[in-house]
Amino acid sequence: MNGGLTFHGGRLAEARARFGGSAQEWLDLSTGINPTAWPGADRLDVDWRGLPDPQELHGLEDQAAAFFGVDPLLCCAVPGSEMGLRMLARVLALPGMHLPLCYSTHADVFADRNDAAPGAPSVFVIANPNNPDGRLTSSDRLLDLLERQEVETGWLIVDEAFADCRRDWTIADMVREDRRLIVLRSFGKFFGLAGVRLGFVLGPSNVLAPLRRLLGEWPVCSAALTFGTVAYADKTWISATRAMLPAQAAGLDAVLSRHGLVAQGQCPLFRLVETEHAHALFTALASQHILARPFAAHPNLLRFGLPDGDADLARLDAALGKLLSDG
Repeated sequence: MNGGLTFHGGRLAEARARFGGSAQEWLDLSTGINPTAWPGADRLDVDWRGLPDPQELHGLEDQAAAFFGVDPLLCCAVPGSEMGLRMLARVLALPGMHLPLCYSTHADVFADRNDAAPGAPSVFVIANPNNPDGRLTSSDRLLDLLERQEVETGWLIVDEAFADCRRDWTIADMVREDRRLIVLRSFGKFFGLAGVRLGFVLGPSNVLAPLRRLLGEWPVCSAALTFGTVAYADKTWISATRAMLPAQAAGLDAVLSRHGLVAQGQCPLFRLVETEHAHALFTALASQHILARPFAAHPNLLRFGLPDGDADLARLDAALGKLLSDG
């Protein structure tokens, strides 16, 4: 398996080009995006005629910072956390380390530390929960990693793109001016609005100041300002969604288990399975216009995002059952 389908999820046009079908016929389970999006985006008006207002940007960052539990001065809005990570690589200008199984951009943007001089400062990037396996790393372990990086005058970047699912998964409140800790947050995953392209970099001012200069006056679009400010204040929807997602994930677990696939991970927005038949399973599902997420460097792995409700879950169940009976 090659091409964009193994680098990021959501490449539906590429999947259609290879396997046919209209967009409406496809069930896209290739991402970790909440299929039940925050409903406020359909009710709010966005003024597309004027430039994004700097005061509204400050308002967004203040509201998001309150949600994250961090000083607003240490919170910078970016056009997606993936772009934020790429810009951090330029600002820090250091080699990096990452987990063997990680979000592809972690390995893509930093030069390999192994090519640097021994003992030279570096960046350690870790996602929590990790993507694609959903593994959680304890706060104590993260602080141990931070202490090690600080001794070497390096940086720890914790990618919390999926941390909104649980209040107690974040260490955003540990970001300080005097710590070499940077936390990334994503709006699109939990709120189900990935197309808004909104994220945040939380870190000390000596990192955020050059980042803001790179971003310029209008780092995010008007829709991001409007949706983000209101959504982060919607405590009722946030609480209800945090309670609902584990039950949806349990339903996906049950379907996978019924067909001999053991779900891995603690993040309720996606599940990873390991099977020697991953490539064949991906292809067979795609032939039924169901898109899962394969990995070029890990051909035995396949990731499934949450189906959008009972009908989509039943469709996945039926497709897996057909494969089992045919195989």
